[in-house]
Amino acid sequence: MSEHYSDPKLKIFALSSNVPLAEKIAKDVGVELGDVSVKKFSDGEIRINIEESIRGDHVYLIQSTSAPANDHLMEVLIMIDALRRASAKTINVVIPYYGYARQDRKARSREPITAKLVANMITQAGADRILTLDLHASQIQGFFDIPVDHLLGASLLANWFLDKGLGGEDTVVVSPDHGGVTRARKLAEFLKSPLAIIDKRRPKANVAEVMNIVGNVNGKTAILIDDLVDTAGTITLAADALINQGANEVYACGTHAVFSGPAIERLEASPIKKMVVTDSINLSEDKKIDKIAQVSVGELMGHAIKRIHENRSVSPLFEKKFKK
Repeated sequence: MSEHYSDPKLKIFALSSNVPLAEKIAKDVGVELGDVSVKKFSDGEIRINIEESIRGDHVYLIQSTSAPANDHLMEVLIMIDALRRASAKTINVVIPYYGYARQDRKARSREPITAKLVANMITQAGADRILTLDLHASQIQGFFDIPVDHLLGASLLANWFLDKGLGGEDTVVVSPDHGGVTRARKLAEFLKSPLAIIDKRRPKANVAEVMNIVGNVNGKTAILIDDLVDTAGTITLAADALINQGANEVYACGTHAVFSGPAIERLEASPIKKMVVTDSINLSEDKKIDKIAQVSVGELMGHAIKRIHENRSVSPLFEKKFKK
């Protein structure tokens, strides 16, 4: 542990989705993780008990709502209720990966907007503030009627590529679809590289069909960027298309390593040289293949927690080398 944080009223608790990341965040802040037990009754119901006094404390609760999303979401709701009933002064929910974020609008008739429903549930349970990272759609911030601090992972991903000597005019940053152009432009600015866009059409869920590439990728190192990689269908098809259009080599990066279904198999078989992701979702050992490189968001989120607690701006954290 680095220096101990001066205010004993700041407490950090971790639920079960991503304890390794929570430990890194707590270390950066300079506190020990709070003592909480998360268990299940024999019928599968979740049982949570806070094993220390948090009366009058400012609590930061760390939980990604990754798979199994429903269990992890229920843990958050139950823990918020426990904190509220135990007289926490403020309840700040730190959600490195916000599950259900792709259900953010009505794409067809009689469809729910589940991202809004989840926001309502967390707010109604008693959360005072949300700290999250790379929401699938930035307007999800508006689904909450409480403050939301929305951190961006592009600077961390950019640092990984700059450390490898990539960037400049010989590199091109590629968005795998029109929706991700803003994200790709941010990375391109950090790397001082041009931008390209893949025009794709998706015939049905989790099936991507690559069409054409807008921009010059011939003879360049291409870096694909997305906010999350789920079945890896989009990103691997995009990598094939870039090689076919004359790219020398292809890297890919994404903040959230969902990696469900055939994702690992597809990445192994793809021309992608390295898939760079963050630790917003805890990767199981079978998913830690050589092609995958992880950068930690622990320091970034730790800095954000300190700034929020001290009523300082979090905007300096959006820079390439974020300020402490």
